[in-house]
Amino acid sequence: MEQLRHVLELGFDIAELIPQLGQLRIRIFHDFPYLYDGSQEYEEKYLQIYNRNPLSIAFGVFDGEQLVGATTGIPLKAESKEIQQPFLDRGLNIDEIFYFGESILLDPYRGRGIGHLFFDVREKHALENGFKVTTFCSVVRPEDHPLRPTNYRPNNDFWKKRGYVEQNYSCSMSWLDRNETEETEKELIFWTKEWK
Repeated sequence: MEQLRHVLELGFDIAELIPQLGQLRIRIFHDFPYLYDGSQEYEEKYLQIYNRNPLSIAFGVFDGEQLVGATTGIPLKAESKEIQQPFLDRGLNIDEIFYFGESILLDPYRGRGIGHLFFDVREKHALENGFKVTTFCSVVRPEDHPLRPTNYRPNNDFWKKRGYVEQNYSCSMSWLDRNETEETEKELIFWTKEWK
């Protein structure tokens, strides 16, 4: 295995990462709990949101020329309405909130501290740009979901150790599960961290 290489892109420079980032998202999100049955065309269109905002961030980890892990972030005010709305409903100032997109990493590269690195890079970027809250959301699946692996372990403990608090508000997004024929709505719960 070659030495891992890190690539940090900001704002409009994110375009060069988008094709490989889309492929990696499809591969990782195919698994539980997302069970996402996505297409490259949709991914590349969706990921343009990061390429349109000067304060967005994409951080990739490469093994040689292969993208093996990545994470993204964007000011909440530049995100979709369904992600913004739970914060607006609570009278929170979305100008002060930085939203973390995905943190995705292929199995062979897990357990090396890269997950912490993803948080470190995004949090540093958010704080340097004056944001007071960082947040992300995670999909909610029932304990008895038929596709839940027996050895599945959610990341809740990891997020709590990083100082994130699970909130009592969520949003809904629709996508096609790999065992479905039509898109269905999924609930995603928010986790937040306030910076003093």
